[in-house]
Amino acid sequence: MTEHSHHHPHSPVREPEPDHAHHAGHNPEMYGDQHKQHHGHGPDDDHMVHSHGQHAGHSTAMFKDRFWLTLALSVPVVFFSPMFAHLLGYMPPEFPGSAWIPPALGTVIFIYGGMPFLKGGLSELKTRKPGMMLLIAMAISVAFIASWATSLRIGNFDLDFWWELALLVAIMLLGHWIEMRALGSAQGALDALAALLPDEAERVTPNGTETVPVTDLAPGDVVLVRSGARMPADGTIVEGQAEFDESMITGESKTVVRGPGDPVVAGTVATDNTVRVRITAVGEDTALAGIQRLVAEAQASSSKAQALADRAAAFLFYFATIAGVVTFIAWILLGSLPEAVTRTVTVLVIACPHALGLAIPLVIAISTEQAARVGVLIKNRMALERMRTVDVVLFDKTGTLTKGEPELKDITAVDGITPRELLAVAAAVESDSEHHVARAIVRAAHHQGLDLPTATGFSSMTGRGVRAMIDGRTVQVGGPALLRELDLTETDAMATTTRQWAGRGAAVLHVVDGDRILGAVSLEDAIRPESRQAVKALQARGIKVALITGDARQVADAVGAELGIDEVFAEVLPADKDKKVAQLQARGLKVAMVGDGVNDSPALARAEVGIAIGAGTDVAMESAGVILAGNDPRAVLSMVDLSRASYTKMWQNLIWATGYNIIAVPLAAGVLAFAGVVLSPATGAVLMSASTIVVALNAQLLRRVKLNPSQVR
Repeated sequence: MTEHSHHHPHSPVREPEPDHAHHAGHNPEMYGDQHKQHHGHGPDDDHMVHSHGQHAGHSTAMFKDRFWLTLALSVPVVFFSPMFAHLLGYMPPEFPGSAWIPPALGTVIFIYGGMPFLKGGLSELKTRKPGMMLLIAMAISVAFIASWATSLRIGNFDLDFWWELALLVAIMLLGHWIEMRALGSAQGALDALAALLPDEAERVTPNGTETVPVTDLAPGDVVLVRSGARMPADGTIVEGQAEFDESMITGESKTVVRGPGDPVVAGTVATDNTVRVRITAVGEDTALAGIQRLVAEAQASSSKAQALADRAAAFLFYFATIAGVVTFIAWILLGSLPEAVTRTVTVLVIACPHALGLAIPLVIAISTEQAARVGVLIKNRMALERMRTVDVVLFDKTGTLTKGEPELKDITAVDGITPRELLAVAAAVESDSEHHVARAIVRAAHHQGLDLPTATGFSSMTGRGVRAMIDGRTVQVGGPALLRELDLTETDAMATTTRQWAGRGAAVLHVVDGDRILGAVSLEDAIRPESRQAVKALQARGIKVALITGDARQVADAVGAELGIDEVFAEVLPADKDKKVAQLQARGLKVAMVGDGVNDSPALARAEVGIAIGAGTDVAMESAGVILAGNDPRAVLSMVDLSRASYTKMWQNLIWATGYNIIAVPLAAGVLAFAGVVLSPATGAVLMSASTIVVALNAQLLRRVKLNPSQVR
């Protein structure tokens, strides 16, 4: 990067020439997250609707409401159940109609509480992908039919499973509610993108302006965009000049000057002046709509994986179905139809263990709670499961591995002036400026305890720098455009030094007293101290680390070399970040992407695990499965460790839940009947409850995992 380059080398919109740039010479990725926009337009957690997988179309509130009502109805069903009463040794009260309480309320529970599972099971059957929903649907349907047959004394069967049906539906609803409450929905990403657009625009007419809905705009219309307002559509400035915050599109928070003839993009903000813009693209044709499409495509591509619990449920479904068929045939061949029906029904009902409904949700709930305590917010169940399999973590540079804000790095001064004196003069001139670079210079002077000379008459020269009066002399601080305007040339020694600075991507500012260059300072995007630790710890766990940035190659390579990063992707167009993720995946690598800008959203959605830095934009956070509330990259390590620990717990719980079945189902089928060992429905239910308790206690052990990023090694 030459020392005067200011713009993103591959921005989708044309950057201004260097001499139009404020403080020209700044590193294009230097500015942090201060101006990232937060809109808060995501759906609230309680009404979060899942668009994929077993929870498709279901909201958290729906599962919660159905659980509480089902639980209330389950109490009298269980209390009046003869089988349960016999199990605990009490006699339920008898009065006219008391025997019909379990069938009546059990039917309501089956229809109302069981409907999500019945619909989900039908959907899994249609797609030939059996999972948790089909397993639950099969168990409650068989229990429902068998229990009605018993209640109506059809076939003289003793298969009173009303209480089992009620508890199974209640526990499964609880498990799904716990899981959905713990997690979020990827759909919010598209909502957050849409929220970047204003609802109305000021259209210029021959008689002034009129406020119209954004949907009424057409290419060719001229709109007035006031200071602080968002662009309603893509267009070209026809009048006025303003600094635009384009962070939501480019990911770079620094403002860029846009003047007549410059293109501007929907969703960006005019920060300081009013401009008139001729609309060139609206609706689906805008750059923002293109990002929306990329996010939608990437989410669809990553939603096809089947979760661990569904794989276990699929195994149990096939196991139970085969066991049921074999049981029925075996008892028919032994000449006992009633026993064949009884054994088969018992097998199919206990095939769906209560513990399976809580095995995964409890682990997820405790994992998300533990992670939240250290600032890691898990929104997606698959992200938690997949993180342990990740081969490479791809970090966006600015604001993640680096602080995303300029920091004074080096000073060079002409003979007769010390670096401290030069810094004091530069800080005095910049002290009235609100620019990021100015604040960095003033901050450095304060850190060194310098006494600043008095500066008066401060003024900003757009695109060139700033000036002020010190002791009656005009002192200016600015980039290469300032030297060109004043027709000044650095000494050979100073030029050699500043070229080295610019070569590694630093911003170079000169301090000029009248017509004499006093010296220069360099500012760079500082690397976070935690980044080195994060990179080393990831590599120690066998995970590669890659860096991706729109910044120039030499800047990216300098950061990569300093941190010991395995692979560097530089000068990447914002729209191409998700292609780099796809390239890594094509090499057989599982990718976790860490980013913070709208332009990172498609990449976050496409990666196996998308991790958004919490100081980033709403859209990045909605597209990600994991959000880091702070900016500490070591939190990625917490996620890896938690994923590995929780996956182990999930497997242990599934072994308890399904292991019970592998033993109980053959016993219920009567394989040891010849030896007088037969698992009665009541005994099966007790064992089922015991396995549920074991699963719940085992999940609690996750609380021992140490996740504090500062303690990660």
